[in-house]
Amino acid sequence: MVKIDAGRGSGSGVIFTPDGLVLTNSHVIDSARHVTVVMADGRSLAADLVGDDPHTDLAVIRADASSGPPLPWATLGDSRAVRVGQLAIAIGNPYGFQHSVTAGVVSALGRSLRARSGRLMDDVIQTDASLNPGNSGGPLVTSRAEVIGINTATIMPAQGLCFAIASNTARYVASRLIRDGKIRRSYVGIAGQTVPIPRAISRANQLAVTSGVFVVSVESGSPAAAAGLRDGDVVLALAGEPVAGLDDLHRLLTGERIGNATALTILRGGARRQLTIVPGEMQKRPR
Repeated sequence: MVKIDAGRGSGSGVIFTPDGLVLTNSHVIDSARHVTVVMADGRSLAADLVGDDPHTDLAVIRADASSGPPLPWATLGDSRAVRVGQLAIAIGNPYGFQHSVTAGVVSALGRSLRARSGRLMDDVIQTDASLNPGNSGGPLVTSRAEVIGINTATIMPAQGLCFAIASNTARYVASRLIRDGKIRRSYVGIAGQTVPIPRAISRANQLAVTSGVFVVSVESGSPAAAAGLRDGDVVLALAGEPVAGLDDLHRLLTGERIGNATALTILRGGARRQLTIVPGEMQKRPR
């Protein structure tokens, strides 16, 4: 576990490769011009951003390990093997108290938590190991010192409600960030909101969902505009997968759909219609 100094604030991180790659939270390094990794032995290492993904609140940085002794590194465990009730140990730098350790149990698995970007993060581990500001980005580990999560959030008024991004998610995201510097996602170019579908319309069209995404507006020149989507349409399915709300649509807009013609089922004027849409690549917003 290391301390990460990002200028305006600090957080925690965990070295997960021998050459100095560090996993942390995206919000820890947000808007930082210079990042420093502080080791347990007091060494301060300059670090560069490899990539970050605000939608999963994960980032990878590389500490300069060209001089000095080899860096210690942790093993990412298999979060699928985690069980409710097992010991969970959180390591971090809460309120500047470096290398603090708190212990608890895994309270629940498979939670969903909304990222600061507004997207829903799935497969989140809930624990009662105490977390405070400064713990963000630090590891959640087992009694065997295997990293099973990256600590990400607490619910401030509550006690014993703390959350970590599962290690399997972190491993997947880190591999993509190392390869591409970002997570590729597709987009269609609409502003929408989740709305219920009247029962009579649902029955008349034999719909598999009772709600959908109401199209508030269509971005000019977007894939949605090219597909003929209009304001007031309701999106029901993408590629045959039901869309009951915005979170469903976000989950389905993966990188694999970029540039590929995809079936889009909508309601227009109370009748079901089929369109073909070619999602584009979502561009990262400037910090």
